Amino acid sequence: MFTILGPTATGKTALAAHLAYELNGEVISADSRQVYRGMDIGTGKDYDDYLVNGIQVPYHLIDIVDPGYEYNIFEFQKDFLKAYEDITGRKKTPILCGGSGMYLEAVLKGYRLTKAENDMDFLSSLEDNSDDQLVKILKSFKTPHNITDFEDRPRLVKAILVARSAEQSPSQINQESVQNPSTPDQPFPKINSTIFGISYPRGLVKARITKRLEYRLEHGMIEEVEKLLSTGITPERLMKYGLEYKFVVLHLSGKISRNDLLRELNIAIRQFAKRQMTWFRRMERQGMKIQWIDGRLPLETKLENILRKIRDQKIG
Repeated sequence: MFTILGPTATGKTALAAHLAYELNGEVISADSRQVYRGMDIGTGKDYDDYLVNGIQVPYHLIDIVDPGYEYNIFEFQKDFLKAYEDITGRKKTPILCGGSGMYLEAVLKGYRLTKAENDMDFLSSLEDNSDDQLVKILKSFKTPHNITDFEDRPRLVKAILVARSAEQSPSQINQESVQNPSTPDQPFPKINSTIFGISYPRGLVKARITKRLEYRLEHGMIEEVEKLLSTGITPERLMKYGLEYKFVVLHLSGKISRNDLLRELNIAIRQFAKRQMTWFRRMERQGMKIQWIDGRLPLETKLENILRKIRDQKIG
């Protein structure tokens, strides 16, 4: 298997689709929001990216549940394995693609997770918080925690999940099973993957985020949120589906202007991209090898570089 990762707005989907085309593969999305039908513009479902040289590259774990359903990492692991086994069973190559460090690690490190410990709503709400705010959230729980839980963002998030679950369902919690990879009672199979990351200078990532956000606002993102609200999804529920939906709901409710929507959401997405890179660097420090590709290169060149690395390393 191969993995394409990187922060938001770096062109992961297009590169993954082209790689799948070249390797007779199929893409498995590692995105906690693209699983929802009808949430297209706000979640960045770039369907056109899957059309390569007139051929539709198959993709998985996109548009699989309705908005309002509480999809979680536990289910993602199960759905990933189903897709992975289906793809490999047909002698094709799986290409995992995403920017969520926790979703990627859930597969690449094989974390043992349970439904009680992970729900999409709560994880999405954590993404919007700074590290200092996460520390305050962790301290608000009565469940004991370790000093090392404050060392970095991933530890903070996992510790919060453990603490929250312990207070909600004490009989179901097992801290070791959440903090560490698979446990004997229900092991997650080892997935061997060569990982490629797309890297841009920070200033360019910011510019790409701004350009993409302006485009989405001009091409239906606000209308998409209005349509979702008209189906009966509450504003409170919709706001939990990430930054785009949170800020558009605030705008539609009259709490922020159109200009403030663009400005504040732009800042929030940039901060989110920075946190994504922090997570990826932490993955590297813990021994996970990520081969970085310069995002400024043309798509064809990025693809050629990856294919050359695959050949040179005799992968696959």
